[in-house]
Amino acid sequence: MKKLMSLLLVLLLVFALAACGGGEANKPTEPAKTEAEKTTEAVQDDSDLAYVQSNKKMIIGYTDYAPMNYYDDNGDFTGFDTELAIEVCERLGVEPDFVEINWDTKQVELEAKSIDCIWNGMTILPELSEALEITQPYVKNAQVVIVKEGTAYDGTASLIGMEVAAEQGSAGEKAIVADDDLKQANLVPKSLQTEALMEVKAGTVDAAVLDLTLAKTMTGPGTNYEDIVIVDHLAEENYGVAFRKGSDICAEVNKIFDELIADGTMGALADKYGLDLAD
Repeated sequence: MKKLMSLLLVLLLVFALAACGGGEANKPTEPAKTEAEKTTEAVQDDSDLAYVQSNKKMIIGYTDYAPMNYYDDNGDFTGFDTELAIEVCERLGVEPDFVEINWDTKQVELEAKSIDCIWNGMTILPELSEALEITQPYVKNAQVVIVKEGTAYDGTASLIGMEVAAEQGSAGEKAIVADDDLKQANLVPKSLQTEALMEVKAGTVDAAVLDLTLAKTMTGPGTNYEDIVIVDHLAEENYGVAFRKGSDICAEVNKIFDELIADGTMGALADKYGLDLAD
């Protein structure tokens, strides 16, 4: 009886081992990657252009900022940068995917590949040029001082000790800090330029420093800010589109910019939105 039990145990062990071995043998194996597939993956690792083309889209980071990217009175998403990006994406063979971002974390989102570029009237600054790949300048801009109509203004010295609003971290804030008179004002940092504009309208600040492109679009006759006027021009600057450092998309976009300037497309867009192209 003991011999029979031992034989049964041996047989059960043999069957169990056979079952385990059979499971491994029957397990489907993944097909080996072809050399072409390996090459494509390697190229995508090194090439932003290959990466976006393989995704068939370019994710464009923007904020609501007229006249660059904004919703018009009909609720349609439009703007100079919006139309320009759509045209460039078509020539790159990808679809544009516009994603609204927090401007303060734009670089973090870009480097994390949450977005593929920052295309939103971005001022070309030395610190950004060091950290990012930025296109050639395509639109001229300036920082301007805005006040309520009728406000006494005789240069930036008029605002010493006054409340002056600007978007935090913006070129406007930098222009305030760089001006000997304005840096003696009480800086009121805001999350958006439009918030700084609203503060002037409400009378809670004496002035604001904004982008000329936005101020021209949102103030004056026919706007909601008819009683707001531009009284001074400060630092002149240029806009560029930012990509990840070393990105090969940047050079391709520069080529397309040259084409759009040569065929008059970019000039017509600038006229449509009241902008000046970069020299």
